[in-house]
Amino acid sequence: MAAAFMEEEVDNDDYYSLLNVRREATQDELKASYRRLCMLYHPDKHRDPELKKQAEQLFNLVHQAYEVLSDPQSRAIYDVYGKKGLEMEGWEVVERRRTAAEIREEFERLQREREERRLQQRTNPKGTISVGIDATELFDRYDEDFEDLPGSGFPQIEINRMHISQSIEAPLTATDTAVLSGSLSTQNGNGGGSINLALRRVTSAKGWGELEFGAGDLQGPLFGLKIFRNLTAKCFFTTSCVLQFSSQGARPGLTTMVARHLDKNTMGYIQWRWGIQSAMNTSIVRDTKTSHFTMAFQLGIPHSFMMVSYQHKFQDEEQTRLKGSIKAGFFGTVVEYGAERKISRHSVLGATVSVGVPQGVSLKVKLNRASQTYFFPIHLTDQLLPSAVFYATVGPLIIYVAMHRLIIKPYLKAQKEKDLEKQREDSASDVLKKKQEAEAAVRLMQESVRRIIEAEESRMGLIILNAWYGKFVTDNSRRNERVKVIDVTVPLQCLVKDSKLILTEASKAGLPGFYDPCIGEDKSLKILYQFRGVLHQVMSGDNEPLRIPKQSHKIDADG
Repeated sequence: MAAAFMEEEVDNDDYYSLLNVRREATQDELKASYRRLCMLYHPDKHRDPELKKQAEQLFNLVHQAYEVLSDPQSRAIYDVYGKKGLEMEGWEVVERRRTAAEIREEFERLQREREERRLQQRTNPKGTISVGIDATELFDRYDEDFEDLPGSGFPQIEINRMHISQSIEAPLTATDTAVLSGSLSTQNGNGGGSINLALRRVTSAKGWGELEFGAGDLQGPLFGLKIFRNLTAKCFFTTSCVLQFSSQGARPGLTTMVARHLDKNTMGYIQWRWGIQSAMNTSIVRDTKTSHFTMAFQLGIPHSFMMVSYQHKFQDEEQTRLKGSIKAGFFGTVVEYGAERKISRHSVLGATVSVGVPQGVSLKVKLNRASQTYFFPIHLTDQLLPSAVFYATVGPLIIYVAMHRLIIKPYLKAQKEKDLEKQREDSASDVLKKKQEAEAAVRLMQESVRRIIEAEESRMGLIILNAWYGKFVTDNSRRNERVKVIDVTVPLQCLVKDSKLILTEASKAGLPGFYDPCIGEDKSLKILYQFRGVLHQVMSGDNEPLRIPKQSHKIDADG
């Protein structure tokens, strides 16, 4: 959330961009840039009443930026949380003698308090819907024996089980939370439900405890206790005790797990479970930016197995993941492979093919939408049929490609345009204000630019002939989008010093005399300049640093 805070504010008031300095700028660099802008915008340098008023407004804005960045405490907060971080309610009690680290810690405390107040007014719903489908007749049916029966020409696909669960959280105090959950299950016409209430208390920074009470029509009352505790900085453990009542009497259960960080990306787990399905389990999990690896081994009643799984994470916009696993034990052997991909901002779609002995072939489709999960396990065959494996693998790929091109991609494009239009409407007044400030800055720069051009011409130096900023469109069918480019020749010439122009790694929209002509869209800066009597041209991305003149920018006279 802090990152979102900063991103939102930097777009509107980027003090580094306004002063045209690096984010790592020293105090001397800040002071030099500040003095230069003060000379440009100082109200006493302008006699015209209107220009004097505009200069005063811009002078105050530059002064505000310098005040924030020249103060170590304010700068530390601005770097992380943006302008709103400096306006956070409660800052008036912070002592200015504190270090940057102490200031940041104080801000995070205030942020947590505000989040706690917000959490007390809302719940955190989570849910799962699972629908089991029996599609074995697609690959295994007796056509000859039943071809005369009504409806026998089509394979029968049945829903043989369903499970629905939902939970909500209710923060009671800053340390206490109540969790209410319920579930309904049905399989082959028989079903039931249960309801659970858990009370969780954070006892310290090292641990928490939870009491659970439950009841259902399939099982009797349930009482449970769960404890989490950090043993060291790299090791923690959890233990849970359960007492389940049924018609056969009370059944106790105990589960204990100890986990330890083996290195930065690797965790080791040891779990012991007694009572209900007793077992001893140990596993190693390695999770990095590009992969996730798990190896587990279990000895237990009735299941003992060994499992290895690997998941590769692609660093693309859709966050594509490919995964595979093999699991072998007393129950048989199962091989699974599949993929998942982000299909919208809050939705992830995945499919997994499961091939096992004696389980057969299954296809599992899962959709995560925000905090809700929709799961569809489709049982295809009880035997290892190559045709079932082929269609379970190829079928989802074909369906996904068709859906992505015909439904998902057009929907996302329309949604993006809708969000962009809303963003433009919401920021229309701010853009108008920024445009007026930019136009005022350009008028104030005219005299300084004239002197700079005279000095550069006398030494055959750097002259900005034309400069444009915004979204460039070359397609003639989209001529209407050309208005998204603004002329920034004067502001750039004003930044020229000693035949050099240096722009830092920040959005150009925050530079003096600039504004954002196309909110939410990719922008570039195109410059045509003259140096030593030779024409040069360059195009730079919005957030790319730029330094001119350069030999590589020279326009080939023969071309």
